[in-house]
Formats: sequence, C-alpha cells, structure tokens
Amino acid sequence: MARRLPSLNALRAFESVARHRSFARAAEELHVTPAAVSQLVKQLEASLDMILFKRGKTLTLSASAAAAVPLITEAFDRLERAVEQLHTDSDNGTLVVSAPPVFAARWLIPRLDDFQTRYPDIELRLLATRRLIDFALEDVDVAVRFGAGSYTGLFSERIMQETIVPVAAPAQAAMIASPADLLNCTLLQGNSHEWDPAFPDWETWLATLNVLPVAPPRIRHFGDVNLVIQAATSGLGVALAWRSLVADELQSGRLVALFDTALPTDRAYHLVTLNHRQSLSKVLAFRHWLQSQAVLQSRNGAAGEVV
Repeated sequence: MARRLPSLNALRAFESVARHRSFARAAEELHVTPAAVSQLVKQLEASLDMILFKRGKTLTLSASAAAAVPLITEAFDRLERAVEQLHTDSDNGTLVVSAPPVFAARWLIPRLDDFQTRYPDIELRLLATRRLIDFALEDVDVAVRFGAGSYTGLFSERIMQETIVPVAAPAQAAMIASPADLLNCTLLQGNSHEWDPAFPDWETWLATLNVLPVAPPRIRHFGDVNLVIQAATSGLGVALAWRSLVADELQSGRLVALFDTALPTDRAYHLVTLNHRQSLSKVLAFRHWLQSQAVLQSRNGAAGEVV
C-alpha cells in the first residue's frame, strides 16, 4: 500500500525552520538559500491546505504544526539511524572487532597475520577494551567477550573454554616435583582476580590442592597480567595464568605447565554480535577463522577446551 506523504524535502525544510524558528538558520543547516526554504514550506502548506507558520516580527507555529514537529523530528532521527544501520551492516568496508586488551595482545594479534592471509579482502580493525560494547550505538561488527556466556538479545557462540594453570620457566619447573614445593618458590600474583572473581589468589589455589603453608608464602605482586607472564618466563617465579594467555609460551617451551593440575572454570571466550549481523560474510569469515584457531591451539595442547 502506497504511503500518502508530502515531499520529504518540504517536510525537512519545515522541521528545520520549526526547530530553529528561523528561515535563515534553516537555510544554513540545509545548505540552500532562505528563499528555497520558504518555497518548500509554502509547497508543504499548499499540499496540506493549512498554514504552518504565523509570519510576523517573530515566527510562530500554528497549534497543529507545533504538535506535529516532535513527531516529524523523531521520524527524521529514526530515518537517519536506519540509514546508518544499513551502512554499518554492509558487507563492504572494515570489519571492526572488539576484544579484551590482554586477550587481544597475547592471543589474537599474534594470529591476525593468518587471518589477513586467508581473507586479504577484509580489513580488520581491532578495538581493545574491557568495557562491554553497545552494538546499537557503536560501530563494532563483532566482539570477543570473556565470561559465563549470558548475552541477552545478542547472538553468541562459545569459542574456547578457559582453565587456570600454574606455569614456570623450564629451569624453575625442574626444581618443582609436587605442589608442596611451591612453598619454597616465589609465587607471582597479578590482578586477574580483580577483574574476574573466578580467578583465585595463590592461597585459594593452594588450598584446593590441600597445601596449607605454615608461614605465609612468598608472593610477589604485579599489577598487570602481561607483567606476571613475563616475570614467569624470565624465571622470577611461578605464576597462575589463564591457559589461553600463555598458549604460545607453552607451545614454544618458554613456559611449562606444572603438575597437570589445570583448574577448570565456567569462563570461556565467546564471539558476540547482533542477531542480524551473524550471517554477514565478513562476520562469518571471522567466526570460522576464530574457531579454527581455537581448535588448532587445542590440538597443540596449549589452550583450554574448545567447545
């Protein structure tokens, strides 16, 4: 059924004049002359067979026009957002991916060269942030989120289950035969437990292994996960780490997982996007590639369970 609407250009001119209470300012906003704006408003008045403005020393809207302006403004705002959505949802242009900074730095970025090799026509832009992205307001195609997996109203796909593992440099690991030997080591503690309560401190983790120190263990604190991993790689002590974040070090042998005592958690990495974007070819390409990289890490024995 055809919509019976007056000229959109005329409506736009009227809305701008009504908002500014000025033909001149409306003309400046619309990049036309005041005479052109006046002519469009007259056309609208003629098509509606009604007077919209009372012209005099000041410009005053009629009662009917004043009531209609907020609805027309809202309609143009919604139309503008719809056009922006069409642009955002296009398969053309850049694929914008949001991911937690430490995951982006330690797991994603070292693998992006493979993505670009496989998909040379897709330009990927990485946004590293710990805050949750609002897909309705931000120009982001897909996010990698870490957590239990409850993302209401969004499409989500679990990529890789996470575990916690004690790690040390090979020379340090060679001197540790059992969990009780950790009481003689420097234990490296980061801030992972601050941004995820599921991550235990050393006292909690030792208690799960029934290792109860007589004296407080020797713990060296770091404020950043990357620093903890670097310290462990440099032989400064033993670290508790999310297994995916030390996957490359475990695979290369720069770090060794101790005791085969990985602690399972309910945390995982999830790919998240708007429901209607999941079938975009650039999003599908990233989904399939991300899954393949997680499977590859699992086969190498250096990452968490792939699900």
